[in-house]
Amino acid sequence: MKPLLAVLLAVPLLLDPTAPPKVDANAGGTGNTRFVELEASTIKITGDGAGGGRGDGYRVPRPCWYEPSLDAEAMYRLHTEGAGPARRAGIDEGSFRAFIQQFEEKRGKPGRWWVPAYNKADPNGAACWGGLEQFIFMPPNTTPPSGITIEQLAQIARAALTVPEPTVKLNPDAKSFVNLPTYVWLENVGQPRRTVTASIPGVMSVTLVATLQDIKIDPGTTKDRAEVHEEGCGPSGKPYAKGAQFTCGVRYLRSAIDQPREKYTLTVTTVWPVQAAGNVVPFQFAPVQVGGSRDVPVGEIQSNVKP
Repeated sequence: MKPLLAVLLAVPLLLDPTAPPKVDANAGGTGNTRFVELEASTIKITGDGAGGGRGDGYRVPRPCWYEPSLDAEAMYRLHTEGAGPARRAGIDEGSFRAFIQQFEEKRGKPGRWWVPAYNKADPNGAACWGGLEQFIFMPPNTTPPSGITIEQLAQIARAALTVPEPTVKLNPDAKSFVNLPTYVWLENVGQPRRTVTASIPGVMSVTLVATLQDIKIDPGTTKDRAEVHEEGCGPSGKPYAKGAQFTCGVRYLRSAIDQPREKYTLTVTTVWPVQAAGNVVPFQFAPVQVGGSRDVPVGEIQSNVKP
């Protein structure tokens, strides 16, 4: 048994653990792509980084786990009082009594029931969930093997974290030329700070903070055909300004006439380092990295020298 990482308090649970699992939280991803889709879970995911942006495909390493539920008396009442338990007893009293016995045996004992949950977005989540016991009772301040930890909660928050998808801007915009500086910057980056909190109410909570730090430029070709400048880009690039030094962008050295569609595909990736607020977890995550692309036609100006 491992010590629980937070003092367990009473957690209201409206979920009937005998019923098929239902979706309790969704977060992460964009469009139809999701990285966190919690089933049979009390975990809440909140924050401006939990949606309205794009994730980077981070996957929670473990697809299922146990979560703390009710104490012995509360769990017994949940399964013996009300219309639902009465209906089940009326259908098959013998099976119902056998089911209730596990809760009767723990009445009056200190501790808490734990129940399984899983990440439906993981293709192995449901099978992993099916391999766990439906209920497991643990003494105070202990957690079962595969019980959720503060580290795993942080991993769930990381998978849910999204950042704005930037719009890549160029100058020249329509077409560039060999040896001409092509300035690069971003628009629609929004707030340069995004947060996600994953919490089990009354038990434990983790907030991750992603801060836009810088960008990386991929010119879409090799070094002998393009010269990249990133020394002055900062977190969102640098627009063209008359007389300004060229410190963020690409200088193409060869035309794109021999490329597919006679264009290079330039990609700009935003880099968002991630930290846990309050230093509640002793580990770090890789930055969130999300990119946007632009096609860049590059021509070559011919000149004739007359004697």
